[in-house]
Order: sequence, then C-alpha cells, then structure tokens
Amino acid sequence: MKRKELDCENCYAKFVEQLNDLRDLIQEGKRRGMDDRTRADIVRSFEKAHDAALETIAAYFRKQGKPPFSGSRDATVEAFHANLIDDGQGWLDMIICRIKYNPLYPGDYLGSLSENIVKKYIDFLEGFERVMEKDLER
Repeated sequence: MKRKELDCENCYAKFVEQLNDLRDLIQEGKRRGMDDRTRADIVRSFEKAHDAALETIAAYFRKQGKPPFSGSRDATVEAFHANLIDDGQGWLDMIICRIKYNPLYPGDYLGSLSENIVKKYIDFLEGFERVMEKDLER
C-alpha cells in the first residue's frame, strides 16, 4: 500500500512535535543525568525529528514542483542552497553520524551521537524550525 504524502504544513507540524519531544528528553537528561537509557532515548527521538525535518524539506520542494530527491544528502544540499538550513556541512555530518550509529557498523557511537545531539544537532534542528516557521507564515 502506497503511503499518502503529507503537505508541507502537516510535515512541519509533525517535525515540531518530534522536536519538542527531543527537547523534553534533553532537558530530562540534563536534570537526571545521561545514563545509557537516556542517551538511547535521545538518539531515537533525534532520529524521528531528523526524519521529520527531511520529510518537511521534501514536501517543501514538492510544493514547488521539484522532483523527488534520491536521498537525504541530496535533500540536505538543496535545502542549504535554498537557505532552509544555515549549516549544510553540519547537516551532512548529522547524516554521517546517523549512518555510523547503525548497528550494522562496528563501534560504540551511542555516547558520541547523543553528545553531538545535545551540543550541536539540536541547534541545527531549531534553526530549521525558525526558518520554516517564517516561511510558512508568508
């Protein structure tokens, strides 16, 4: 069964919901401490928020009549060129970090990924939120 594509506004609303969940988990982790379970919860929430951001980007360009992207890297580059995100390299680094976290690859990336989420990636997602909010208000 083919999944119905959401419009940009609905994708954005889903993204904001996921981002708020991530913010709550980060605040909870800062309050209680960052044990492995909290880190894993933050990573899962981040993945949902990042996926929702990429869906929002795809819907934004679909609304403009652009063809679908072949992957998250292409969507990220296009979003950078359209000024939807302000740190294209940082967003590409998020994608690479998520790939490295994949259980198919050796190494323990839970600590480094959760640390990057708290210190950097949340800021990238919040910047995207601000830009999209202004754009959708027009």
